[in-house]
Amino acid sequence: MHTTKPPAASGPQQFPDALAAELWRFERALAHGLIPPADVHGCRWSATVLQAALDAKAEIWPATGTLPDKDATRPATLLAERFGIPVDADVLPELDRKGLIPRTDDYKSHPLYDGLATENVTHRTALDKARRDGRLLDRHPAARHPAIRDSNFTHLTRPRWLRPATHVRSRHQPRSWAPSVPLYRLGDLDVLLAHPAIDWDDVRATPKGRPSALAHLTVQNRVPESEKGLQGK
Repeated sequence: MHTTKPPAASGPQQFPDALAAELWRFERALAHGLIPPADVHGCRWSATVLQAALDAKAEIWPATGTLPDKDATRPATLLAERFGIPVDADVLPELDRKGLIPRTDDYKSHPLYDGLATENVTHRTALDKARRDGRLLDRHPAARHPAIRDSNFTHLTRPRWLRPATHVRSRHQPRSWAPSVPLYRLGDLDVLLAHPAIDWDDVRATPKGRPSALAHLTVQNRVPESEKGLQGK
């Protein structure tokens, strides 16, 4: 009986074709070390490696999961269905920030998120914390969170103790303009509320017309950039 010999070496297209695998599944298996890196010059795999992968297909493919990397909408929908709660797509950057669902790539200017990591989120506590910490507030609600006046809030943003997490367009902006309305993470505000350099009772007790108790904050003595929670991404 005549049998076709496998090619001497397979490239990044021939290898997944030989395994009858979708390209995303092959790339994930490669990224997770389930398939060894190319062992032939020119980013190709030897027949020996290909045969070993064919023999191990039953173990490799289940470990790659069932969900390709997708934009924020699909993971949010799956999490909402899994836990029976509303999950907005805006929570995905926070899940990335916390290392739960990493951002893996971009497609047409939209970030893609790890499908396997999405499948592995099984604890609602972590999701609830991400939903809360990642909540985005514009200036006025952000000032109300620590119960301070807008003028005091400026003493946090001007020396960059608090940085915007992102910017969005106002309803009055033409779509051709860059987003200009800053939004702030609730988690960043919580970090400031616990910071020992700020006496929040003193800040709130200072009457209008008196120097703010936050006026001493400067760029030089702001929270170090290494401290988690105060870096806008």
